[in-house]
Amino acid sequence: MKSSAPGKIILFGEHAVVYNRPALAVPVDQVQVDVEVCDSDKPGVWIDAPMVNLQGELSTLPSDHPIGAVILKVFHHLGISPRPNISVTVTSTIPVAAGLGSGAAVSVALVRALSSFLNHSLSNEQVNQLVFEIEKLHHGTPSGIDNTVITYNMPVYYMKSKPIETFKCGKPFTIVIGDTGVPAPTKQSVGDVRRLWLRDSNRFETIFNEVAQISTMARHFIESGRPEHLGELMDHNHEFLQQMTVSSPELDVLVAAACKAGALGAKLSGGGRGGNMIALVDQASAESVAGALMSAGAKRTIITEVK
Repeated sequence: MKSSAPGKIILFGEHAVVYNRPALAVPVDQVQVDVEVCDSDKPGVWIDAPMVNLQGELSTLPSDHPIGAVILKVFHHLGISPRPNISVTVTSTIPVAAGLGSGAAVSVALVRALSSFLNHSLSNEQVNQLVFEIEKLHHGTPSGIDNTVITYNMPVYYMKSKPIETFKCGKPFTIVIGDTGVPAPTKQSVGDVRRLWLRDSNRFETIFNEVAQISTMARHFIESGRPEHLGELMDHNHEFLQQMTVSSPELDVLVAAACKAGALGAKLSGGGRGGNMIALVDQASAESVAGALMSAGAKRTIITEVK
């Protein structure tokens, strides 16, 4: 039984989302996790996940191992006992710790492949809830945005403590993602923003309000089929992220290179201080913008159509 799941990027609203402002995220189908579950001759649950150098039997893993925890959660949820003799193969083209949702994608693909193999089909809602519980193991207090975008494979408008809303694109648009190759220390950047906010809450509340307006306008432009207006919003959002101190020289260089090469706008995406940036482009200029990003030091680029 096979299943796959896409990656994701945050378009607008990162960091401000922690302070009850909206954020927008979309799936990235150009990268994905694939999971295959088969019957095994050997007793036990055997896992092969080369991208995290894992090869072994489930019971030998620590209880909080990301992949092991998903399998145990599914068995528990479906009331599977004793454990079946199976082999689980996980492959992924999503870079780890780059803000592309690799952890949530592995969980979604695993939950779907296992539940189908065990003849217990789960609804999107059930998959999403299970994966959110697993995200809590890894992130403490996750926003829920990664698991939702990836489970539903749709754009998501998210605001803390409100029901997550999926929405549709009025017209497809093209994004180039540039990876700095620097691991993104989300926990640290979130903590630094918090310290700055505590020191000068009036200033930071104003910044977060501006970012909230950007996210709201962005959703409106996407839904009404006017994605060309997103470029200017990206530029403004990036300036606010710089004021939050979560950009980095590497990200700023790539953002500038994209704009110089003809992107309609660009910004960092995710936690910042590393990880990815994104650029809005006309389809015709996607390759040349991607080339300019590589020349400016990007370790890899992905061209994705949001639809």
